[in-house]
Amino acid sequence: MNSNINRNVRTLLLLSSLGVGSLSAQQSAAPADNTTVNQRDRNPNEPTADQQKNTPSDRDITKQIRQAIVKDKSLSTYAHNVKVITQNGQVTLKGPVRSDEEKRAIEAKATEIVGENKVTSELDIKPKP
Repeated sequence: MNSNINRNVRTLLLLSSLGVGSLSAQQSAAPADNTTVNQRDRNPNEPTADQQKNTPSDRDITKQIRQAIVKDKSLSTYAHNVKVITQNGQVTLKGPVRSDEEKRAIEAKATEIVGENKVTSELDIKPKP
């Protein structure tokens, strides 16, 4: 019985040391720098996700656009995660996408749902490094 306890303790120590090693490797990665984006979003004139209107029509527009974006499996994870902000029927798209084609595809999906001149695109192209 004592040997089982010793084996369990050694196993836990080994697993703990492996976990700490992987944690320190993750922490040494260079941090992402999105200072410029954060400064832009602090501007009170820039729509942000927390300013999304809670009216049924604005929520429905956002839902339809989000569903259209997520349904398109040809888009990158970046594109699937763009911000869709609807205020009084006016849509703002924000965030990074991988290519100009993705940018145009998302803008087209939003325009198809809300119509011409009701979509403001603040999508940024961030190609893979």
